[in-house]
Amino acid sequence: MKNITRFLIALMGILVISCTTSDVQDRPVIKGIDAPVLTAPNSGSAYVLLPATMTQQAERFVWTSANYGGNVVVTYTLQIDKVGGDFSKAQVIGGANNANQASVSQQALNVACLALGATPYAPANFIVRVESSATGYAVMDSAAVPIAITPYTTATPHLWLPGSYQSTSGYGSDWSQASAPQMASTGYGNADFEGYMNVASNQVAPNNGFKFSTQADWNGTNFGDDGSFSGALSSTGANVGVNAGYYKVNANTTTKTYTLTKTTWGIIGNGTAGGWSTDTAMTYDPVAKTWSVIATLTTQAAPSNGLKFRANGAWDINLGDTGANGTMEYGGDNIGTTAGTYLITLNLSSPRNYTYSLVKQ
Repeated sequence: MKNITRFLIALMGILVISCTTSDVQDRPVIKGIDAPVLTAPNSGSAYVLLPATMTQQAERFVWTSANYGGNVVVTYTLQIDKVGGDFSKAQVIGGANNANQASVSQQALNVACLALGATPYAPANFIVRVESSATGYAVMDSAAVPIAITPYTTATPHLWLPGSYQSTSGYGSDWSQASAPQMASTGYGNADFEGYMNVASNQVAPNNGFKFSTQADWNGTNFGDDGSFSGALSSTGANVGVNAGYYKVNANTTTKTYTLTKTTWGIIGNGTAGGWSTDTAMTYDPVAKTWSVIATLTTQAAPSNGLKFRANGAWDINLGDTGANGTMEYGGDNIGTTAGTYLITLNLSSPRNYTYSLVKQ
């Protein structure tokens, strides 16, 4: 009896050893019989995607059923790649289980195209296919179908201002786009950039200064001064030298021009102690990147009365709040005031999104 028991234990051990997880994983995968065929869209179909219709259907993809020789659950995945790609870096745009069609929105198609490196508002060529998979079977792919897509973007273009001034001016490491101040255009496709930057000490070109970068690294176009020192940009130009100060920076990458306007800021208005004739100066904080002042205000109703922010004690550059909605505009309406002492703060660090606050003390 003892010998029988020992034999059974030994046999069970052999069975356990001979049926490991790796053995199961190494079993050959069964090949399917017929791959799916993508029947829609047609070869050469073209799509122009737009932000206004992003939630609408771009295309209903249709395909024939994959044949695995039996009743199995089949998962279909729609993939897109740029022309010349092998789908190793394809983007997934949709799919279905045991179904022969899937609706793909303009937004889903747009996200995939941008991820594949497409340029917004420029037509580009892509290939699409449907992939089928079933448990225990090899994946099968349809033939690729070429299509053309014009993607969009809602992102506002930016420029970065990396330079030798950063570490002493509150912007992290020198020559680092990641922490440099930025400029923004008025919208995609527009080249009229604007932003503000603080420079703590004189930066003498060509060894020091800053550049205008089109990307948050050095892999894009990096504009510098063309050497004429007349406000002309060049993609091969030298560093832009600048003296200490707080600057309003404007640049146009189409006309290849830039301007640096040195500014100091203050408040003015009949809600302030100086009325409409004398500015109350504000102080810049390089850590908070804001201008501020503690001031005593009187009650004045906007839009006819109140206060405004202006630069250099003149009306060339002034900010108000049209509509009293917290959004500042150049030449905007007066900001209404209520009697009391306030910490007044102006934040120009987010390009074209300038904000302010009045906090009662």
